[in-house]
Amino acid sequence: MPGDPFALRELLGPDAALCRRAITGEHGVSLPPFTDHHVHLHLIDEQALAPGGIAAVVDLGGDPVGLAQRPADSIPRVAYAGAFLTAPGGYPAGRPWAPPQIVREIVDASTHPGVPGGAATAVDEQASFGASVIKVALNSVTGPVPDAGTLEAIIATAHDRGLPVVAHAEGDGMPQLAAAAGVDAFAHTPFSGFVGRAFLAHAVAAGQVWISTLAIHEGDAEAAEAARLNLAGFAAAGGRVLYGTDLGNGDRPVGVVAEEVAELDRAGVRGAALIAAMADPWPAAAPPSGVSTFVPGDAPTRLDEVAAWLRGATVVPSEELIHDEC
Repeated sequence: MPGDPFALRELLGPDAALCRRAITGEHGVSLPPFTDHHVHLHLIDEQALAPGGIAAVVDLGGDPVGLAQRPADSIPRVAYAGAFLTAPGGYPAGRPWAPPQIVREIVDASTHPGVPGGAATAVDEQASFGASVIKVALNSVTGPVPDAGTLEAIIATAHDRGLPVVAHAEGDGMPQLAAAAGVDAFAHTPFSGFVGRAFLAHAVAAGQVWISTLAIHEGDAEAAEAARLNLAGFAAAGGRVLYGTDLGNGDRPVGVVAEEVAELDRAGVRGAALIAAMADPWPAAAPPSGVSTFVPGDAPTRLDEVAAWLRGATVVPSEELIHDEC
């Protein structure tokens, strides 16, 4: 296999290293542990995540009670938003895949704790169950969305609690509504049309993070192209891109989703930038400890090989890897 550690790091980032597994003797490449920044654990077989290369996930819509009961030190490590915060009758209320315990319908923009149906009450509930991020649903295609005042109350309360806010923004004007209110992240790269250079510049200057989920648009060429162009522009402008798949949405294998990796590559998030998007620990401050991503076999030698090569990724204990370099 290629033996130039400097070329490998230039291609895959500073933490890439040639190595072998002590138990099996299998040679390969070690990388930082990967995070899928958009999953729904109640809709997938999470036992397949680590064997498929994913060491940590961000659950962006689940039962806060059940999520709070998880062991904190398990692999995959789980950060979560708890329930979707939405308008009365808004997305995803009533969907077959969204039981009532994963949705909170906000009927009052109050920032005072304990108000029934209030913005602060919903945020505080998720925080009390250990949420690391708050998710708000702005899907005007399928129903009502929180108005600007309610959205601002959600964001203000979350920020007071030290929690970032991630928005599902779908429909005309929804990314703009989210950005104007001060959301910290997009759960999906904006896909309801091209957002424009001024929007992209504002997003980068505001320090937003964008979760990719490009591959979910299979079968919708218009949305797929808008998302790819928007993400390409955001990344080229210096935006912080996070790998995310919306696992549970559609029938895709659990683990590293090859189609998502390929779409990120097509959008210009390639090589070391691709690895950075997959290894970013957001919203955690640090990646899971004690584990690494391991890709067996020969290392790639060209950018065009990286996306397909990552299909072989798996999660292994770091102590099991013996580096072939000093």
